[in-house]
Amino acid sequence: MKKFVVTGGSGFIGSNLVKYLLTKKYFVINVDKLNYSAHPHNLKKNFHNKNYIFFKTDINDKKKLIKIFNKYKPDGVFNLAAETHVDRSIDAPKNFIKSNFLGVYNLLEAILFYEKKNKKKIKLVHISTDEVYGDILKGRSDESFSYNPSSPYSATKAGADHLIKAYIRTYKISALISNCCNNYGPNQFPEKLIPKLIFNILHNKPLPIYARGKNSREWINVHDHCEALLSIFLKGKLGEKYNIGSGQNIRNIDIAKKLLAIAKKKSLKIGKKVKIKFVQDRPGHDFRYALDSKKVLKKLKWKSKIPLNKGLSKTFDWYDSNRSFFSKTSKKQFDKRLGLKT
Repeated sequence: MKKFVVTGGSGFIGSNLVKYLLTKKYFVINVDKLNYSAHPHNLKKNFHNKNYIFFKTDINDKKKLIKIFNKYKPDGVFNLAAETHVDRSIDAPKNFIKSNFLGVYNLLEAILFYEKKNKKKIKLVHISTDEVYGDILKGRSDESFSYNPSSPYSATKAGADHLIKAYIRTYKISALISNCCNNYGPNQFPEKLIPKLIFNILHNKPLPIYARGKNSREWINVHDHCEALLSIFLKGKLGEKYNIGSGQNIRNIDIAKKLLAIAKKKSLKIGKKVKIKFVQDRPGHDFRYALDSKKVLKKLKWKSKIPLNKGLSKTFDWYDSNRSFFSKTSKKQFDKRLGLKT
């Protein structure tokens, strides 16, 4: 049985990846420091699974990482430990540098130490973002595109990608990098666009849309993303990077309209305050991200399966049926507008 460490395994993508790997009968070691957007309840149903174990650990704690590696001797690590909200990175870039860059450095050093001592390789899949490419006003960015990050968040992710490439070349670590588009699905902290809009629809609040809502993003269901990550681990070429996208681009304003249409179709009572409200734009806001994901299709035979409309409807159903999820998160952490400090 293969053993995987999932760092950031109690967060949004991480918790969905943990559950997916467990369905595939792998042993999963979840390493998470449990910051504001991660919570044990995301994996509550898995607490007693004999193939699952959790460690409350920061990836900057190299000694604890080495202890975990020595004890469980994992075959692979999926690194999802990161600060991810762009607005927060504008207000407090230091936290992003510590987690997204220095955390990756300490993870790499822990892997190197373990490998030298145990003469056993650990394969690392580092999960990055399409935001490292910056604005893509026309066409789509493939893996050869130059990095052009715009925010402190994307800059720290870009820096980590480059650091991993350097460790691959210099220290011969076994690693791959994935750059994914925007994810949506269950267990996503409601500071992000889709769960925030759903929360506001369910709680009779305005739907805040930056500027005029014309910014375009590519969206993928988190389950599709998890399938792609396992495919990269099993079939990807060491040292390579892979874009993971759906090809489904849509403007932010149209996401809001789709969610409103879904709510009406489900005959939900919509309060009078539930209206689209244009708010001040984010400083340095990229206009469009769009990935060229032909490589992962050609080389690994993977492509996304879940159409956006179907995925959004199922996601809305999940949040509607699990309203307690919102009450288990800190309202102070997602109700206040961030990212306006310049």
